[in-house]
Amino acid sequence: MAAPQGSGLPDLNLLRTFLAVYRAGAFTAGARMLGLSQPTVTTQIRSLENQLGRELFERLPRGVAPTPFADELAARVMEPLDALGTVGGFGGLFGEGDADPVHLAGPAEYLSHCVLPTLAPLIDKGVRLRFTFGLTDDLLEALRAGRHDLVVATLRPRGRSLASVPLTDEEFVLVAAPPWADRIGSRLATEGPAALHGVPLISYAEDVPIVRRYWRHVFGKRLTCTPAVTVPDLRAVKSAVAGGAGYSVLPRYLCADELASGALVLLNDPDDAPINTGFLVQRPGSSTNPHVALVRDHLLRSARGT
Repeated sequence: MAAPQGSGLPDLNLLRTFLAVYRAGAFTAGARMLGLSQPTVTTQIRSLENQLGRELFERLPRGVAPTPFADELAARVMEPLDALGTVGGFGGLFGEGDADPVHLAGPAEYLSHCVLPTLAPLIDKGVRLRFTFGLTDDLLEALRAGRHDLVVATLRPRGRSLASVPLTDEEFVLVAAPPWADRIGSRLATEGPAALHGVPLISYAEDVPIVRRYWRHVFGKRLTCTPAVTVPDLRAVKSAVAGGAGYSVLPRYLCADELASGALVLLNDPDDAPINTGFLVQRPGSSTNPHVALVRDHLLRSARGT
């Protein structure tokens, strides 16, 4: 980040206001978080922009969007200001005290495998978490009804009422245990999916949505077989496949260890594997709880490796 123009460091109160607006996505919501008036927040942001010599936010019809410079500034000041806030004197903005639990929902597999371990450092800071597992459509309805603060969604929500940002890209892979892989051998490359005839399909659901998508994307064909086993948890699907029950399509993150150890084998490795983008969706108004912003920002930084 370029060095700020002017002399001296920005006032901590201005940085505090900047971070509130950055997290809330609007001057009005940021003002509510701080217990200030909206004109006061607007004046403080303009003062900070003048001190830094750079624009921080693009004014939109609804709310504001941070500039690239604001993203860099937030990355630099977020952790120090949050840590300073735990000492006191910042009105509960940065994570101390009596904030309500953060209600986070999403696919059981992704939350268990990727999110829960990532959020462990926040527990030590006093953040309380309440998790709900489920399907995206149901969870987004519950989010709109106020039952969740954040949802990891497998699709971008429609309309403008819910703000969402891309969180992760998951790659899907076709896998089986070594005995089935040995039996199939290299025939998949020459015969296509016909090479899997007689091999049991293990699926997440009766309508095999993940496998159907893989067939269309990779083979350009419609899946015609029915599953031998359905179990509504991809971790259980992985266990069944690793145990030799048959083949399936799984997110790579979920079976990376088994692929590395040889417990599972890639049956196919296309140049253009199916990718699904997961989105982090926040309930409007949830920014009044400072811990929601902590969880959201932590997840986004972790997903980006920063």
